Amino acid sequence: MDQLNTSGTSGASSTSSMENASSASSSSNAPNASNASSASSASSCMGSKPLVYFLCTGNSCRSQMADGFLKAIGGEQYEVLSAGLEAHGLNPRAVQVMKEAGVDISGHTSNVIDPEILNRAAYVITLCGHADEHCPVISNPNVIKRHWGFGDPARATGTEDEVMAQFRSVRDDIRLRVEAFVQTGK
Repeated sequence: MDQLNTSGTSGASSTSSMENASSASSSSNAPNASNASSASSASSCMGSKPLVYFLCTGNSCRSQMADGFLKAIGGEQYEVLSAGLEAHGLNPRAVQVMKEAGVDISGHTSNVIDPEILNRAAYVITLCGHADEHCPVISNPNVIKRHWGFGDPARATGTEDEVMAQFRSVRDDIRLRVEAFVQTGK
């Protein structure tokens, strides 16, 4: 597992508190217990870890951050992939702020949603409203679909410092949400 820097800036690492993670907002689409066990059963039958598929509009920032954090924090529990409605390319600012947090996503690629992956996923998690509203039809009846809405840091305006502050804020919010997911499965 990658060592995470949870201080929010480059430099010395510290460990984040699960208390912070548990205070992260939970989805209003929380599954019932039977859906959660169905997703676990489906992935158990296949003999693999449950697949989490993170989706956003361009697979350049938010879904890449979530992918990187879940691989670093919960990669031993989950198979993790991400994609977008379109492939906008990996955002260099997202790479930079994730590197500051101790997670290297520089080798990631920006991908378009693959229907086969979408339909074998145990969890489909959208990270923006556009992806949530335009997500292709999922034929897997056991999938647990959640929406974790985050603002788009790629749309931030202002000075470079102000734009980077937006990227760091979204990164930190995504980290808290991923930590809560790893801890609770929700």
